[in-house]
Amino acid sequence: MSSHSHHLLRHVPSFSRILLASSLLRVALIIYSEWHDAHSVVKYTDVDYRVFSDAARFILNPSPDNTAEGPLSRYVHVGSPYTRATYRYTPLLAVLLAPNEWLHPSFGKFLFAACDIIAGLLMYELLASIILPSARHAASPPGAGHEKSCADPAAAEQGDTVQRLATFLVSLHLLSPLVFTISTRGSSESVLSLFVLATLYYALKGRWDLSAVFLGLSTHWKIYPFIYGVACLGVIGGQGAVGRGWQGFARSVLNARTVRFAAISGTTFLALGAVMYAMWGQPFLQESYLYHLTRLDHRHNFSPYFYLVYLTYPSSDTPPKLSLWKRLLRSPLTSFVPQMTLALGTGFLFGRRKEDLVFAWFVQTFVFVVFNKVCTSQYFLWYTLFLPLLVPRLSMSPPRALAYGVVWIGTQALWLGEAYKLEFLAQNVFFSLWVKGLIYVVGNCWVLVGIMDAYGRVS
Repeated sequence: MSSHSHHLLRHVPSFSRILLASSLLRVALIIYSEWHDAHSVVKYTDVDYRVFSDAARFILNPSPDNTAEGPLSRYVHVGSPYTRATYRYTPLLAVLLAPNEWLHPSFGKFLFAACDIIAGLLMYELLASIILPSARHAASPPGAGHEKSCADPAAAEQGDTVQRLATFLVSLHLLSPLVFTISTRGSSESVLSLFVLATLYYALKGRWDLSAVFLGLSTHWKIYPFIYGVACLGVIGGQGAVGRGWQGFARSVLNARTVRFAAISGTTFLALGAVMYAMWGQPFLQESYLYHLTRLDHRHNFSPYFYLVYLTYPSSDTPPKLSLWKRLLRSPLTSFVPQMTLALGTGFLFGRRKEDLVFAWFVQTFVFVVFNKVCTSQYFLWYTLFLPLLVPRLSMSPPRALAYGVVWIGTQALWLGEAYKLEFLAQNVFFSLWVKGLIYVVGNCWVLVGIMDAYGRVS
């Protein structure tokens, strides 16, 4: 690290001050949201938060038209969160937000903000205790001494530098407008982010059983984290692997450690699902999981598939028998096959060493989001979550990093400018909006390739 960087780090506040500032910022925004929503037609609070709150109210207030449909419902008298139209999440979310009814309507926002802060604590611990020390060790010349006395001033200064750098990187996440606005507006993404970070935390600590439990919990909460299991199995199987060729590969994929991890994560996922099904029945399966497999969203979004879905979306005059190409375009396989091939393939390819786990998960999530059949701005949080943990392992010049940032933001701005014409000016710009979406995809792929190249230089 250059002397200029050391000088800049000296001005970084302590981690406790960053936590305090982040917490106060979120509290202030939540309080402001109450005033804003009461005085403005355009609400600060996300519409999804009202869906969550309504679902919690339905659970707490059963009625003849609002009852759980699972086998246990005859013994436990509760309502169904799925009585609320468009609620397509696990019932656990509605249960967590039950205090919205009897404590305060903004309880859920405070809960989501608290998840942000706890996630920041996990990030700091990972950076300070694992990622930064290992990155510094990898960058040191061979033969350099690493074991120093705790009383050594150089060692103490190095430890202070690590803490300040960890604080700076975590602050980029906690003080990011993308992060604090999403949680304070009432989106539940921060809960999932916390579960995913907990999975990663215990994986990098080598506590694979706990990591498997959190992976099962994350997948129950929102299905996509299951892709991380591929990289985890690769790392676990690669530890102590013997033999070469196909036999060695087979032993690394299928052994007692990988079976144990898969069994624990799978059991956690199935156990949570069984409890939810026992209470809420088929609506839980349909709305939480099956709906997302067959979902067709013709509304504009960043996905390269949106225009194809828009053109083939069923209407009242749609013929009963569609042509083969229309059935193909509307099939979930059109997006799932390339998306899953890339997401699982990159996990299998890069998930071979524990120190590469952050990189593998970042790449997996990035391609999953870019090639998802529905892609909105809050999905970006799924992969930007890993950036503070990945930065120490990147070898990239400031101009190149700036270029990647400009392209990432610029392609979104280009798309949003066109979306404004459609949403607010009612102009028919569907085709040009789709073209801007393709530019977004190409630009994001270029950024991803650059990050992969920057990581490869230090691996």
